[in-house]
Amino acid sequence: MNIFRLAGDMTHLASVLVLLLKIHTIKSCAGISLKTQELYAIVFATRYLDIFTHYISLYNTVMKLIFLGSSFSIVWYMRHHKIVRRSYDKDQDTFRHYFIVLPCLLLALLIHEKFTIFEVLWTFSLFLEAVAILPQLVLLQRTRNIDNLTGQYVFLLGAYRALYILNWIYRYFTEPHYIHWITWVSGLVQTLLYADFFYYYFQSWKNNVKLQLPA
Repeated sequence: MNIFRLAGDMTHLASVLVLLLKIHTIKSCAGISLKTQELYAIVFATRYLDIFTHYISLYNTVMKLIFLGSSFSIVWYMRHHKIVRRSYDKDQDTFRHYFIVLPCLLLALLIHEKFTIFEVLWTFSLFLEAVAILPQLVLLQRTRNIDNLTGQYVFLLGAYRALYILNWIYRYFTEPHYIHWITWVSGLVQTLLYADFFYYYFQSWKNNVKLQLPA
């Protein structure tokens, strides 16, 4: 554990809390992509299969439970809550997200560190997480007008991964033989996908105007 890893974890947790705050207090999921939330549910379900068989620390277990529970609860709210689901913009959220699941799985079968079920699924979760934000970014470009909580949610998600890159750099220079190309490349791809959003987010913050993405 180092300051960058801890900051990344807390930023990731903050992104989930912001989204849950929006859903629970405003009873709205407007501007949120159900497709992205479903992909994240798959990411955490496949990444944390070892939660009951491989104990690392109390902190690690609690964080796994939080991300598993929150991801599936968000999907449930958006699909089944009688008030929240009314605000879901199904007509705009049309990204065919399941078409990126199979390529990620095939890639994980080809590129992995060890050919075991846990390792392949863990690698699959890395590849899928790298592109899971795509439906959300497409939805934001289509709707253009982005409320503050949605903008903060997406910004925190991107910041979490950027902080993890700093964590990897720190560990590379402080830990012997710390090389994980699969994690690094997938994390870099994920961060680059946020580049356009980050630009417009900081522009809106600097100019004190409402965040809008170009169509």
